Amino acid sequence: MKSFKKLFTSKSKTHSPESSFKIGGMGSLKVLDVVPSPEEDSEKLKKAFQGLGTDEDGIIEILGHRDASQRKKIREVYQQLYNESLIDALNSELSGDFGKAVILWTYYPSERDARLANEALKSKKKGVKHLEIIVEMSCASSPQHLAAVRQAYCSLFDCSIEEDIVASVPMPLKKILLALVTTYRYDKELVDMDVANLEADRLHEAIKTKELFHDDVVFILSTRNFYQLRATFEIYKEKYGNPIDKEIMKSGKGDLESLLQMVTLCIDSPEKHFAEVIGTSIIGMGTDEDSLTRAIVTRAEIDMMKVRGEYFNIYKSNLDDAVIGDTSGDYRNFLMTLLGGKI
Repeated sequence: MKSFKKLFTSKSKTHSPESSFKIGGMGSLKVLDVVPSPEEDSEKLKKAFQGLGTDEDGIIEILGHRDASQRKKIREVYQQLYNESLIDALNSELSGDFGKAVILWTYYPSERDARLANEALKSKKKGVKHLEIIVEMSCASSPQHLAAVRQAYCSLFDCSIEEDIVASVPMPLKKILLALVTTYRYDKELVDMDVANLEADRLHEAIKTKELFHDDVVFILSTRNFYQLRATFEIYKEKYGNPIDKEIMKSGKGDLESLLQMVTLCIDSPEKHFAEVIGTSIIGMGTDEDSLTRAIVTRAEIDMMKVRGEYFNIYKSNLDDAVIGDTSGDYRNFLMTLLGGKI
């Protein structure tokens, strides 16, 4: 397979300079029209922690209706007022899946994803499912968010995420993840149809010859902007009859195929990926609460309305009903609050 890294531009392109890349814009989070001051929220949270029992409903009512910037301000003001970390207070007062969900939600998104990535990389689990968060922050988030996560990771853990990937992930998965986390994709809507045609053919050749970790494949998936890649994937489907993620899984059943299938799906349709994460976490024996929590917490402010629609398309059932049926208590109430439902 010949290298083609010089083919960045050609004459057949479209460019929309005003259109910066954003995932979704259809979050499910409901924020009050008139939001109390962070001082007032902090005082109410402090009262919820005091006394014989914790006021879980009060905590849900406040934190479950504040966006990321508002939650960040509450953390800062709570620290100033009480000389205590809000995260430490939540850790002390809450437990189980409910506690994990509230704490993940209270973190600023870049810190949250950095902590989730570190937990995944320190895990002793086999396979690729536990690496989903790294693919999601690289392929289903903005370039700015990925850069912020990398910075937060260094600040929190005194090393780079790249170092931990090198130390804990085997080849060839390591090669792909390193490329994904170190890139900074162009974030405007720029599509070169000549390059899309060429790269669809290159990807098909790699899948056909089972050279999935060829340098060209890694280069395409880790550097091209999301609009360019979606155009490439669409041409691939038109030329070769199947979506590229399905073609990858037909070529093998190993960890490499699973990781690349995840990468292509996250790029092509983040909402479909997260609908499947939720579906697999609640369908069958037992519930994967960690995956369910991650999907809802990370997408409630981004595109959960789209995820909800994709869930129905895939499973022919209502996402909210599925979550209600598979969770209970304060944990269920908190997830449903983030989903914008009634509790």
